[in-house]
Amino acid sequence: MDFDYDLFVIGGGSGGVRAARLTAADGKKVAMAEEFRMGGTCVIRGCVPKKLMVFASQYSGYAEEAGTYGWDITLGDFNWPSFQKRLHAELSRLEAIYTRNADTAGVEILHQRATVKDPHTVVLADGTEKTTKHILVAVGGTPFVPGTVPGIEHAITSNEIFDIPALPKKILIVGGGYIACEFACIFNGLGSEVTQYYRGAQILRGFDDEARGHIAELITGQGINLHVGTDVERLEKRDDGIWVKATDGRETLFDVVLYATGRTPNTKGLGLEAAGVELGRHGEVKVDAYSQTNIPSIYAVGDVTDRIQLTPVAIREAVAFHETVFKGNPMKPDHSNVPSAIFTQPEYGAVGLTEEQAREEGPIEVYCAAFRPMQNAFIEKNERVMFKLIVCANSRKVLGCHIIAPHAGELIQIAGVAVKMGATKEDFDATVAVHPTMSEEIVLMKTPTRVHN
Repeated sequence: MDFDYDLFVIGGGSGGVRAARLTAADGKKVAMAEEFRMGGTCVIRGCVPKKLMVFASQYSGYAEEAGTYGWDITLGDFNWPSFQKRLHAELSRLEAIYTRNADTAGVEILHQRATVKDPHTVVLADGTEKTTKHILVAVGGTPFVPGTVPGIEHAITSNEIFDIPALPKKILIVGGGYIACEFACIFNGLGSEVTQYYRGAQILRGFDDEARGHIAELITGQGINLHVGTDVERLEKRDDGIWVKATDGRETLFDVVLYATGRTPNTKGLGLEAAGVELGRHGEVKVDAYSQTNIPSIYAVGDVTDRIQLTPVAIREAVAFHETVFKGNPMKPDHSNVPSAIFTQPEYGAVGLTEEQAREEGPIEVYCAAFRPMQNAFIEKNERVMFKLIVCANSRKVLGCHIIAPHAGELIQIAGVAVKMGATKEDFDATVAVHPTMSEEIVLMKTPTRVHN
C-alpha cells in the first residue's frame, strides 16, 4: 500500500531528530511530531540548562578560593533573574537550531501530540490521521513523583525548576540519584540552604559503592544537609512556605520542594498497548538489539526504552536504527563501556564496571587513591579527589575507571577511549605521567589497594 510517509517519528528530542534528519537526507519522506519544544529533555529541561546552572553555581567557590590565593575579591548575591533571562534565550537559540536542522534536511515538523493507532497509523491531536511505513517512538522519559504523598501538588520536578520565579533561600531536594545530587550542589553553590532527603541507605544507587561514599562525604562537607534513610511523610502549603514533615519526625519550612526521584518512560496515553506493542513493567517500550518492538513496523530509541538514559546513547541508537531500516546495514547500538558523568561538585566520571559488578565476574585488583590535589593543599582546603581503577586479575584489562575530581567529566571521556579499547593495567603503567597534574595519579598507582579472588 501507499503510505503518507516512509517514517513518522514521535518525539523531537536528540534521538528522534537524528533519525529523522538522516532518513530525510536520504530522500525518504519523513514527518516528526513534537508536542512541547524541539530539542527534547536534554536541550530544554535537562542536560543543557542543568550544566549551565552548574557553571553558574561554581563561581562562588572559585571566588572564595581566589581570595585565599591572594586576590582581593568581594562577591555579591547571585542574580537569579539575570541568569534566568540569559538561560531561556540560550534554550530558545538551541531549539531554533534543532528545528532548522530538521527542516533543512526535509523533515516535516508537526508541532502537536501524536499517538499510535495501529502499526502504520498515527493520530495527531487535531484528529488528523497519517499513515507511515515505519514508526519510531522517541518520546523520552518524564519525572516520577509518588502520588501517595499528601500535599505532593506543592512540590515541583526538574521540568519546572528552571522557571521558578526566585532563587529559594531554603530548598528541599527529595531523591538520591544523580539529578537530585546535581541540583543539591547547584543550589548550594548559588547560595541556597539545601536539605536533601533520600529514603535509601546511601545516595547514587547503582554506582560504585566507594565513590558513592566519597561523594556523600564531600557534599555534606560543603554544607548540604543530607539525610539518608529519610523520606517525606506529607507537605502543606502555608503563608510562609511549604511545611514538610519527614518520616523521621522532623518538621521544616522550605521555599521550594524539588522531587528528583527518578524518571519513567513517557508512554502513558501514547496508544502503544492498543496497537499491540509490548511494554515493560515500568512502561518502557521493549525492543530487541536493533531497537525493533514486537510489531515489525514500530521501533523505539532513547530513554523510552529504559536501556541507558543518556543523550549520546539515544543518538547512537538512532543512527543504528537508520542504518538498519533504511540503509540495509543491520547495526546494533553498542551499550558496553559507555562513559558518563555526574555533575556534582566535584564531578564524578565513570566508565565500565563498578567494583561490586566486577567482583561478580571473577578475581580483580582494585587500585584507588584519594588525596588533596595541589590546588587544594596550597590553601589548606580539605576536599579530596579520588581515582580508581578496577583490573581483571587474569587478563589484566582495566574493567572500570572512576574519577571524582574537578572536570572529571572531561577526564573520563579520554579514559573511556582506553577502557573501550581494552587497555591493560600495564598500558596505564607504561604511560608517562603529566606533571604536575592531579590526573597523573591514574598512571602512578602501582600497588593494589584491594584484591578480590
